Amino acid sequence: MKDLKKYSNKTKAAFVLLIVMLIILLSNFNTLQNSKKVNENINAIYNDRLMVSHYIFQYAKELHFIKSEAEKLDLSDNVKKYEIINTLKIVHSIDDLYAKTVLTNKEKEHFDTFLAACKEINNQVENKNWSKIAYSSGEALKTLESLSQIQIKEGKAKLASANKMYNDNNSLGQLQIALLIILGGITFYLLIVKKIKRNIRIPEPPSMN
Repeated sequence: MKDLKKYSNKTKAAFVLLIVMLIILLSNFNTLQNSKKVNENINAIYNDRLMVSHYIFQYAKELHFIKSEAEKLDLSDNVKKYEIINTLKIVHSIDDLYAKTVLTNKEKEHFDTFLAACKEINNQVENKNWSKIAYSSGEALKTLESLSQIQIKEGKAKLASANKMYNDNNSLGQLQIALLIILGGITFYLLIVKKIKRNIRIPEPPSMN
């Protein structure tokens, strides 16, 4: 207590101002970091989840066509072969785009299984083994369904993370407002104290006359 009495009210107030400003600075830095992470999560949701869902939809569309063609009884082998080979080219045109996205270990495992099924389809086209092609197409479609479920799960996780950081930013914003009010109060106090001191006059000593 004796040490505190050594310092004037102005010094104490200045010390409190310094602490408040430091807290505001740190919270503002944290807000900026959170905003950056929110932006990264939003980009990841679009690039690695929404776009990938679009790729999966394209894959599924082409695989359904291959399965349908392989099961048709009224098409000649040559027509089936031509249609399936051309459709596989469309399928493989998506592979590089899909592989460039951020994949979890589980996704990579399923994607490798999908590529293996497509390779099996390609091998069986040469043998004109339509029943095996239909089966492999069905397996590839099941794998795509698993990949689609992963997209939903990962997308929800990214969205939950972004929402959490958004709420944290709101809390930090409210803290900053509260600290700024404190800062304004201290500043007002210092101005009032200074003004009062200026108005205080030392009375003159009584005349001896």
